[in-house]
Amino acid sequence: MLKACLNGGRGRDEHSAVPLTPAELAADAARCAAAGAAAVHVHPRDATGAESLEPEPVAAAVTAIRAARPGLPVGVSTGSWIEEDPVSRVATVRAWTVLPDFASVNVHEEGAEAVARALHERGVGVEAGLWTPAAVEGYRRWRVPVVRLLIECMTQDRERALADAAAMLDLVPSGVQVLLHAEGAAVWPVLAEAVGRGLATRIGLEDTVRLPDGSPAPDNAALVRAARGLGAR
Repeated sequence: MLKACLNGGRGRDEHSAVPLTPAELAADAARCAAAGAAAVHVHPRDATGAESLEPEPVAAAVTAIRAARPGLPVGVSTGSWIEEDPVSRVATVRAWTVLPDFASVNVHEEGAEAVARALHERGVGVEAGLWTPAAVEGYRRWRVPVVRLLIECMTQDRERALADAAAMLDLVPSGVQVLLHAEGAAVWPVLAEAVGRGLATRIGLEDTVRLPDGSPAPDNAALVRAARGLGAR
């Protein structure tokens, strides 16, 4: 599976094509799906442009994307930088009025399993975000089902990212879908590694603003097409 990560915490000061509003996310999601993305991951924004887990921004983004591209799976982030208090994070998830298909939960964050449980109880697929081997070990103690594991290489160094990926993949239990990806300069080497291993992966302006040859990416759809050209499906 190739997932398009449309915006993350990136702003227009970093790339002019970053989608922020529900209408922009919807149009971009449709373009990425047409280019070959099988799902999208978005960070809804509130009226000030800040990332938000609140029911209204989540509902607006998810609803707009589903209207623009019916059937395209839509996921959101529950990162602690969006809502620091884990109790509030759980309460906010329980207050969602429109449910995404899946949501990522970073295992190393305080209260992560409680957030994952709240998502699962509401019928939202849980993606367990794993940044380190210690996080993989932490996930193995969870009692909440997940739809996939996100092996996320957070270093910008290519060789270190590939080594981190190998170390984490060695610890992953069998029988769970794995999505492998990186950020910044390590994006394309790690994406190629994911393709070579037959794993799901992702690409988009959240992770990089450059194409494999180092040139600026015009938009998310161009990144999806480049990933498809490298064999991502």
